Amino acid sequence: EVQLVESGGGLVQAGGSLRLSCEFSGFTFDDFAIGWLRQAPGDTREGVACINSGDRSTFYSGSVEGRFTISRDDTKNTVYLQMNNLLPEDTAVYYCAAGQSFGLGPDLYEYWGQGTQVTVST
Repeated sequence: EVQLVESGGGLVQAGGSLRLSCEFSGFTFDDFAIGWLRQAPGDTREGVACINSGDRSTFYSGSVEGRFTISRDDTKNTVYLQMNNLLPEDTAVYYCAAGQSFGLGPDLYEYWGQGTQVTVST
């Protein structure tokens, strides 16, 4: 059974940092690309970062590039999202997801975690 579990969300002031973790089971890094996506109230879900299964290549949305870093630890079956210089507009529920295609589109992902709330105050 494929499972993804996010952790690390919380409340932080603008300019601060958080690191999200996504621990998964039921598959290996060779099987799927992993993405981080977010959804703010009233908005559609958007991808912010992804990391590929084979070559570990990464891709970011323009809104987070230079501030967020996605990485993975193969020994722990965990993918991280380091978020620096957070802005109030980064407030959202953040999801990690797994899929066979590499990219930011939500429809590329087949398996989803339950999400973790990130709130950035002014």
